[in-house]
Amino acid sequence: MTIIQNPVQIITKRMATADQSLQIDYPVVVEMANTTVQYTINSRIIALINKLIKESGYYDPATKTTVQVWYEIKSNERGILSLSIGMYYYADRAAHGMTIIKSLTFNTKDGRVYKLGDLFKKGSDYVKVLSDIIKLQIKERDIPLIDDFKSISPNQDFYIADKALVVYFQLYDIAPYAYGLPFFPISVYQLSDIIKEDGPLGKMAAAY
Repeated sequence: MTIIQNPVQIITKRMATADQSLQIDYPVVVEMANTTVQYTINSRIIALINKLIKESGYYDPATKTTVQVWYEIKSNERGILSLSIGMYYYADRAAHGMTIIKSLTFNTKDGRVYKLGDLFKKGSDYVKVLSDIIKLQIKERDIPLIDDFKSISPNQDFYIADKALVVYFQLYDIAPYAYGLPFFPISVYQLSDIIKEDGPLGKMAAAY
């Protein structure tokens, strides 16, 4: 018998400094039966946001930096919550602002955060499989590159959206600034041979 796992409830909270140099819209999971898991998920989200703000240089008194933070829910079903935290920051006298997007994919039953390798069967060469698919997309989409693309990293940024794994890169990682962040959606059905059936991608593939 399949146990239906309902989406978690999420509200948006907003924080801003008086001078508006720091503006944050962030998600808060509420009304979970397991308050320990709820606390774990919310704590990981806040920790990521704090890390991004610190890395932006916002707290450096020698540099006047403005920061905006937002979020997007990518998946919220079947016991999986996948979301992205975006940050745009601009430092005085910089040539341009920078955008960073980082993602978290949770198991809403226990609060676990999945790494990319956790989605695939042990021993599967998921790095090569994903890299080959991305190489093909780069060619098909005629994406301009800074240098030849060789491979993703084992812990490449990703999120899960519906029945797709979306692997992505930060600004300047593989493409020029003007191109933006390159995103590569990959259908779970392309990966059916290597995904864990009881993992997040397996659950999405089995849906409906």
